[in-house]
Amino acid sequence: MRNLVLGAVLVGLVVLAALLSFFWTPFDPVKVDAANRLLDVGASHWFGTDKFGRDLLSQIMVGARTTLYVGVVAVGIAAVIGTPLGILAGMSPRWLGEFVMRVNDLVLAFPALLLAIMFGAVFGADTLTAMVAIGIATIPSFARIARSGTLQVMSTEFVLAARAGGRSRLTIAVRHVLPNISGLLIVQASVSFAIAVLAEAALSFLGFGTRPPTPSWGRMLQESQELLTVHPRLALVPGIAIAVAVLGFNLLGDGLRDRLDPRLAARV
Repeated sequence: MRNLVLGAVLVGLVVLAALLSFFWTPFDPVKVDAANRLLDVGASHWFGTDKFGRDLLSQIMVGARTTLYVGVVAVGIAAVIGTPLGILAGMSPRWLGEFVMRVNDLVLAFPALLLAIMFGAVFGADTLTAMVAIGIATIPSFARIARSGTLQVMSTEFVLAARAGGRSRLTIAVRHVLPNISGLLIVQASVSFAIAVLAEAALSFLGFGTRPPTPSWGRMLQESQELLTVHPRLALVPGIAIAVAVLGFNLLGDGLRDRLDPRLAARV
């Protein structure tokens, strides 16, 4: 329960910052102000300014919007494609299920960062490319979880009764399998969101993610490298933001797993 509450609070802070940035930021996050370069933390600039005079708090707020946007789309792509594949593999004859999972393993062999770099080299580095690459790389995780849950559901008596009653495979999948594996998918989505946050930050750090001038936590880290020893604050601010988001989604996933799994819920 503590993990669930703490995770929800941390994720809520990130979501609140992203939503608030649509209506208000302390300063224009992309406005260069040479007169206010590298200001320390103060009343006017709570997190200080970067080497271009941009307000760090404003960049963090808008960067949260970019991070959540990438995570939602990437996880959405993975869930929409991976879940049906996993259910198909779990409900199909053994040979077809094995074929689907072996193809799934081939996709799993490509790390998200490597796939995104390849996509960036072919289609150009931008936010859309990063979202699609991260989503494709996360498909195998959803497929494996969905197949595992489907195999368990298919062995239950109510599914056997539905099959004996002449229900089609599609009906069984929609009315019996999907509702019973939704808890697993929700937990996987939370964990995958944390992975997507890290992947987007890493891609932006390498120059294959969100293009400037749109604020991105990963690019803020990249821009702080040359001043790391003199102004470590420039790296600490986006680094802490990334850590809070990743920790929040991981704790949220652990908490949801404890709540949605009856065996674990009995111990709480």
